[in-house]
Parts: sequence; C-alpha cells; structure tokens
Amino acid sequence: MSVASSIKITVVTDKAKISPVNAKDRPFPLEWTRNIGIAAHIDAGKTTTTERILFYSGAVHKMGEVHEGTTVTDWMEQERERGITITAAAISCAWNASWGPWKGIKQRINIIDTPGHVDFTAEVERSLRVLDGAVAVFCAVAGVQPQSETVWRQANKYKVPRVAFINKMDRTGADFFRAVSEMREKLKANAHPIFLPIGKEENFSGLIDLVQNVAYSFEEDPSDQLGMNPKTMPIPADLVALTAEYRTKLIEAVCDYDDVIAEKYLNGEEISVPELMLGVRKATISLQFTGVIPGSAFKKKGVQRLLDCVVNYLPSPIDVPPMQGLDSDGKTVEAVVDDKGKMAGLAFKLWNDPFVGRLVFFRVYTGTLPKGMSLYNPRTRRTERVSRLVLMRAIEREEIDLAYSGDICAVVGVKEVITGDTLCDEDFDIRLEPPSFPEPVISMSIEPNSKADQEKMGIALQRLVAEDPTLRVKTDQDTGQIILAGMGELHLDIIRDRMKREFKVEATSGKPQIAYRETVHGSAEGEGKFIRQSGGKGQYGHVCIKLEPNGKGKGIEVINDIVGGSIPKEFIKPATEGIMEGCNNGVVAGFPVVDVIIHLTDGSFHEVDSSELAFKMAGIFAFKDAMKKAKPALLEPIMGVEVTTPEEYQGDLMGDINRRRGQIQSLENKAGACIINAHVPLEMLFGYVTDIRSLSKGRASAGITPSHFEQVPNSLLAKIVESSSKAPART
Repeated sequence: MSVASSIKITVVTDKAKISPVNAKDRPFPLEWTRNIGIAAHIDAGKTTTTERILFYSGAVHKMGEVHEGTTVTDWMEQERERGITITAAAISCAWNASWGPWKGIKQRINIIDTPGHVDFTAEVERSLRVLDGAVAVFCAVAGVQPQSETVWRQANKYKVPRVAFINKMDRTGADFFRAVSEMREKLKANAHPIFLPIGKEENFSGLIDLVQNVAYSFEEDPSDQLGMNPKTMPIPADLVALTAEYRTKLIEAVCDYDDVIAEKYLNGEEISVPELMLGVRKATISLQFTGVIPGSAFKKKGVQRLLDCVVNYLPSPIDVPPMQGLDSDGKTVEAVVDDKGKMAGLAFKLWNDPFVGRLVFFRVYTGTLPKGMSLYNPRTRRTERVSRLVLMRAIEREEIDLAYSGDICAVVGVKEVITGDTLCDEDFDIRLEPPSFPEPVISMSIEPNSKADQEKMGIALQRLVAEDPTLRVKTDQDTGQIILAGMGELHLDIIRDRMKREFKVEATSGKPQIAYRETVHGSAEGEGKFIRQSGGKGQYGHVCIKLEPNGKGKGIEVINDIVGGSIPKEFIKPATEGIMEGCNNGVVAGFPVVDVIIHLTDGSFHEVDSSELAFKMAGIFAFKDAMKKAKPALLEPIMGVEVTTPEEYQGDLMGDINRRRGQIQSLENKAGACIINAHVPLEMLFGYVTDIRSLSKGRASAGITPSHFEQVPNSLLAKIVESSSKAPART
C-alpha cells in the first residue's frame, strides 16, 4: 500500500461532481480555499512574487515594486524605506485556474507574505503554524541560502505541504537544475521539477508543463503587454528528449504515493493528465514530495503557472489532518474543520492599529465566528466579547459579520489575549498547540529622555512586547536600566524606531549586550541550608543535590532521587523551584545556566520550622554551591555566516573573518561568485554587514543565522565577567 492511501483528497476530475461543504452558506467553499504563506531567504523575491500574484488575480490594479516602496504587503514605513519585509502581512485574492478540475471556478487564496531576515523569524514561525500550505521561494542564482534552510525546517516542524518557486531565472548565473539539486542535498527534500524552463538568464523565454506535456511562451504580444495570457506552443524540438526524461522521473516519484499510477506505470499503460495531476497533489500533501516551478517574478514570467500549482497541488483546509489540542485533563482533542461544529481557533499574532486599536489575527479551525460572539480563553479562564471582525488587506481592513472554519481574519475587542492563545466556545474544552519561538540572542539598554517619555515608553514597550514574542523587557537590578532583548541588531533597531514613530518616545539606547549562557563541564555535589531563628517560629530548609552536564541543547533537567522521606513530598516542589531559580543566574557572570542535570539526593526538615520558602531558598543555595565545584564555564552565541562576494574580494573578507575570531567552514564558487561559510562569535559581528560592504565596494552580501554556543576563550573571560553588568546608556 502506498503512503498516500491514508491521505484525504477532495480533488475530483469531474467538475459537475464537486459538492462544496456548506456551499450555500459560504462565499467560498472550503474545497475552494487555500491558506498559503510565501517564505524564503531575504532578497529571494517573496514580496515581488506576492505583488505579481495580487495583480494577476485582480486583487490590485497596479503592480507595486519593492525598490520603489509601492508594494501592498510591505506597508510599514520602515519596510518601504529599507526594502525588506519586517512583519507578516495577510491578504486575500481569487484565482481561476487555467486547467484542472477547478478550471472555471474561482478559488479563494489567503496569502501571508513573511519576512526573510533572520531577526524576524518569529513572524515566519507563527504564520506557518496556522497555514495549510506554503510557497518556498529560492533564488535561481544563489540557490538554497541559510534562511531558506531555517524556513524549510519551520515548515517541516508544522507539517506544512509546499511547492517551490525558483525565482530570478532571468538573472546572470541562474541555474534551475543546480537549485533543485541543492534542495535535495541541503534540505533533504524530495524535490522534482513539475515545470522545466525554456532557456535561462536573458534567454529565459518559456515553461514546459511536465504534467500536461505542453509548453508556454513568454514572447511579448503587442496586445498583451502585461503578460496576462501566456501563449501555449509546441515543446521545442531540442527539449523533447529532456521533457520525456523528466516527465518519466516525475511519474516514478509519484508512484510511491498513488497506487493507480504505480500499477499503470508498471504495466506500461498510458497515464492520463488528470491522474498524474491527482498523483502530484497526493504526493505534495503527503509532505514527502515538493514540486518545483521556475520563473521570474520581477519580469512577470511564470507567476500564473505558480498560481495554477497553488490551486491544483496545495491542500484546502479539509485536506490536512484536523488540528489537535488538549483538554483540561491532558487528553487529545481534535478541532475538525466543520462550519456546524463548536467554534475553536488560534490567536497567532497581535497588532496595534492606530484606527481600530488592538487587532488579534485569528485562524478559525472549526465552527463559525459571528461578530458579537463571546469567546472563552482556556489560559485565562475568562470570556471576552468580539466587538468587530475584519478581513485584512495588508494595512487595509474589510468589515465582515461572520468568519467560517478555515478562515484567517482579525478580531477586535478581546483584550487579555497573547500570541498562541486558543479562543473557543465555553463548552468546547480545547487548547491548541501554540507556536514556539527562539530565545533572544542580543540585548541593549534603553532610557527615556524625559519624564514624559518615561510614561509613554512604558505603554509603548507593553504593546510591542505583546505583539512580538521574541522581544523581552526587564529592569536590571544593579543599574535600574531597562533592558531590551531581541533577535539581532536590526530587530532592536526597528523596535527603537517604532517607539519613536508610532509612540512618539524619545529614548537613548546603550551598546547591545550579548546573551551569554553558563554551563558545567564536571560533576559535583552541593548542599544548601536555610536556617533562621528569631524568637518565634523559625525557618528551616536543607537540600542536597548532585549536578552534572547534560547533552548540548537538552536544557535543564531536575530529577527527584529522594528516598525515605528525608524531604517531605510537599517540600519537593519548592526545592525544585529554588533550583530552577538558581539556574537563572550562574556563578561565572550571572547569566542563565543551560544543559545541566540536577539530582535531588538528600536533605532534612524540621517538623515545626520547615516551610516552602525555606526549602526554596535552600534549593538556590545548593545549586550555587554545586555549580562552583562543577567546573563552570561561560558560553557565547556563535553565528553561522554566509558571505557572497566577487572573487577579487575573497582574501580580504576571509582575513576579516579571521580577525573576528571566526572559523571558515567551507568555500564554494558559484556563478562567478565566492561563497564563504564561517562560524563567528556574535560579539564580533556588530556592524558586520556595513564593514563587508566597505571592504567590497558594496558588492558583497552576508546572511547571518544563529548556530550554537561555544565556551568563551579564557583570554576574554575576565573582560566579559567585568563588563557583565550593563554599561551606562549612550547614543
């Protein structure tokens, strides 16, 4: 039996037999709905691709350009000034596929355009959590880049089926087949072309559809200057053999997911176009196959065919397994997509709109959500009323009265909601799995310039932290300074800029601080006693532990090895809480401790004087005592750096990496450029992008992604320990 035998597919080859779920009640039936994300490395062309999709689908009447700051989805001032996507933007369009079972039926496509910069990876994370499918965009010249790998892993994590769009086929050095090969090697993807390019670089002139076995020409038609209707044409004679070869490879790949195709192929029978289309769709939804389409979004080539693939191959909300959650007893509950079911959905993003107030971006998984409905939040155990419902058009809003299962909308009126909250009917006990977010890697101090700014800054930070799960705010106990922690220099720079523009807060920022970690390299035992006697009832707590290293990335584990009741059961929890609190501040420089195992081995108690507070304090003391003896070490974050540069600057840039304590991992020549992969400490990367532009006269670029933690060299340890209390703020 094939892998696809358990996959539910709603495609039928006879249009007349399509029976939409609740069609009479819905503007767009579930089968005719696609919730997709556009995700890729920075500068691969996501926003341009989205802009072309909106134009060809009729959602906008003029194509915007990133370099002109006129795109629909990049609506923030900072996005238009910098030419990058900072926040994920949701927008909808409709597409009438040019072929397939849905030809002549407009499909609703809800699109989320996500950022490509690593500093805003949380936007990709939470978007993929609520999407049914994705378009992964790759550059035909650069191939698979560092952030491409990150978003691919995120899509794997949330089990999101995807198709790949190899963009920029018109650029010098473009190589479609090399990009597909890199997808297989670097991403371990089962990637197969479903279209072949006709020509490349300046000669990129058409596509060959391997499923239909037809070719499309991009030759300009004087009556069709926008390329709205690419012409079909015979497959070029010099590509007939290549087309036959890759169509056979495609059929062989699909055989694993479709028993009908496998049987026909083994018997040497002809496989029809509808059968092959259905096979590709099954394979894609199985998560073990990725169809690849070449194109050039900027030159308006291949976008319509990409839209056909979104409709024909990516799943509708009822094609993917039901979202699972837990009830109050920890049992698994399913949110089955059904308009007539009890309502449940996930709040995946918060945004403060200057006109309507707080917007909660919401994916409805089951049931319907009418305006005015009261929603129950299992986390807060409170009910809140939805005052307004809107569909988002990037920054614009469209008021609606009812949202259906499978819809992505925004809710106005609910207040005590954070990212990842489930909102549901009061009698539907379910908590859906929230998205997870990485820990911050960099921080800086920030001080208001006046008392008026101080009041406004508190409100601004509260709202910004609610919007952004990767932004953390705390007050340094030693200096009294407010510390902002985030994912990178650009992330913190954008936050500071938003405080000034949106909240009118004038503030002075300090030098960014590194989020170091501490761990141990040896095993040791520790003892903690908390004894206070002040005339009346005293305090007594006594805890003994054994501390040892854990595997990299395994985190902190506390194991209760108490036997014989030396610590009563009611004091085990506070003792454990004390140990965990001790892990927040290590003994080397006061940074959080990671990757350790703590065994609670022994202790003692007093029948009258023992208390939860005493055992919590004893747990803290025991941890500090053990860590001092267990060869403590300070760890620094190491970043993966990929530099793309013309070969003449290779030596200068490699020398610069060595000066920054970096380690070169690999060198690769690709399309006349040199790609340097290295590991460099984050501390040495402040201002790095600006520096390499200076060294290469603006011709080199760099991608920086978090890699791992390594021990700080002894020669730098004293300096870091000395400066671990944050320096005074400065501009």
